[in-house]
Amino acid sequence: MKLLAVVGAIVGGGLAMLSWSQTWFQLHLVAGAGGDGSAIAVSGQLASPALAALGLAALALSAALALAGPGLRVVLGVLEFLLGGCVVLAAWLTVADPVSAVAPAVTEATGVAGSAPTAALVAGVDASLWPVAAFAGGAVLIVSAVLVFATGARWPASSSRYGGTRLRQDGGVELSSRDRAVEEWDELTRGDDPTGDERDPSDR
Repeated sequence: MKLLAVVGAIVGGGLAMLSWSQTWFQLHLVAGAGGDGSAIAVSGQLASPALAALGLAALALSAALALAGPGLRVVLGVLEFLLGGCVVLAAWLTVADPVSAVAPAVTEATGVAGSAPTAALVAGVDASLWPVAAFAGGAVLIVSAVLVFATGARWPASSSRYGGTRLRQDGGVELSSRDRAVEEWDELTRGDDPTGDERDPSDR
């Protein structure tokens, strides 16, 4: 379940990022509004700019989720649920009001600004399937977050290679074998013999 939840976060964030970079609408202006009369491609970057930040946040969260302990998983699950909801909302608002979504493209093409003036110059808007892909990405994030809530407490602990130290019974800190090797190598580069203290006194 852990792998499924992490992959879900990656897929959801990836879909949001991918759809953001693609063409969402084909914009048609009224005659005489400017341009050459051909359709204007409007990408997700203009139609729904927030998706880039949301997608990147979801991808970063997937990495944190893979390493988090039981307590932190709940917090990350809440964040993932909110991110998924924001992605769904951003895509839905864009599809529900495409004329407002393409307003920046109208301004770029004609120099006219303002919601009412730009809306008056729009003859038609043809939507692609990429807003649906963004919506699906948000839905995957929500499902993945629910999976974290339901199963996160039972996930196995992260590999020991991610924990470099542990406490000894006397309260000191015991380094992992990898960190001990690095420390001994540093001593050698300084000219010290890391095994010097371990030799039998009779050999000195």
